Amino acid sequence: MQFGIFTVGDVTTDPTTGRTPDDTERVRNMLTIAQHADAAGLDVFATGEHHNPPFVPSSPTTMLGYLAGTTKNIILSTATTLITTNDPVRLAEEYAMLQVISDGRMDLMMGRGNTGPVYPWFGQDIRQGIPLAIEHYALLRRLWEEDVVDWQGKFRGPLQGFTSTPRPLDGVPPFVWHGSIRSPEIAEQAAYYGDGFLHNAIFWPLEHAAQMVNFYRQRYEHYGHGQADQAIVGLGGQVFMRKSSQDAVREFRPYFDNAPVYGHGPSMEDFVRDTPLTVGSPQEVIDRYGKFREQVGHYQRQMFLMDHAGLPLKTVLEQIDILATEVVPVLRAEAEAARPAHVPADPPSHASRVAAARAAGTVHEQVVAEDTFTGLRAEDSLQS
Repeated sequence: MQFGIFTVGDVTTDPTTGRTPDDTERVRNMLTIAQHADAAGLDVFATGEHHNPPFVPSSPTTMLGYLAGTTKNIILSTATTLITTNDPVRLAEEYAMLQVISDGRMDLMMGRGNTGPVYPWFGQDIRQGIPLAIEHYALLRRLWEEDVVDWQGKFRGPLQGFTSTPRPLDGVPPFVWHGSIRSPEIAEQAAYYGDGFLHNAIFWPLEHAAQMVNFYRQRYEHYGHGQADQAIVGLGGQVFMRKSSQDAVREFRPYFDNAPVYGHGPSMEDFVRDTPLTVGSPQEVIDRYGKFREQVGHYQRQMFLMDHAGLPLKTVLEQIDILATEVVPVLRAEAEAARPAHVPADPPSHASRVAAARAAGTVHEQVVAEDTFTGLRAEDSLQS
């Protein structure tokens, strides 16, 4: 089972000091956090995608490309890649490039985001959110799986003889997750393609997450990808830990109470009761997250939000160390002990996907296409 952290990249005032980092500091802190998570032995770092203040991660592939060269082991992913408002052609190019740069040490999660105005900012209609997600992703898969694509749809201009470059590493596209909190159509989409489904239920009761996950599992089996309990599932969560529960609650309360995403609403105690947020000792986190399998079955990836609400960098790095040394080893061992032999322990890696494709004879060998504009291949033009 994989454990990692994700960031939404919010720029939030520290309520205990009144200090607000600028955008540059926040971006650089996110890089430090990812590098620290890698050094600490966590499995995944994921960044969100936002195009509005107070969030800064507007270019996930730029950040992850840099991290590919400055980390060693951690999987680089996205907490949201906006499949609705990004052009699928750019997504195909940018994430294939990241796949090549990282030597396959990446995956990504498709989502529709949580900011309604992003649709008109990028020339789309929010009322078409689900159809956009379906059409754009279908095109994205074709761009990765076919060397030359002819295509026509509803939401972008047609393509004629188009080749997306670079081609996917080893002829195998990146592994894709689909993230949705409330839309069964997205769970259906993930199941149809045999992709992963990640439910980031940080603001929702786990009972709701279980309903969505179980629906995805049923549809995954319906489409013939395997048994329902073999479907690839991830969950989102958030924690704040100190040695004692009292210390954790006392330290985190001002951050919770003033956070833009949930401050000035339900009390922290209500939020802890009703959502996966856990504020307490490492053992309390172990006890609570270890029980999630009872509701959703064995799952392959658990992500934690830790660098939000104005928490200072030093505190976030301390939280990562606690998670990596005191919580993850126990949760990992418990999950492995409870995992049925026929259920995957982890999500598919690039190496495992390449091996499976080769065994099935489905590795896509790249065909060097002629440039339809100059009539030359790139190497031929050097001789002309």
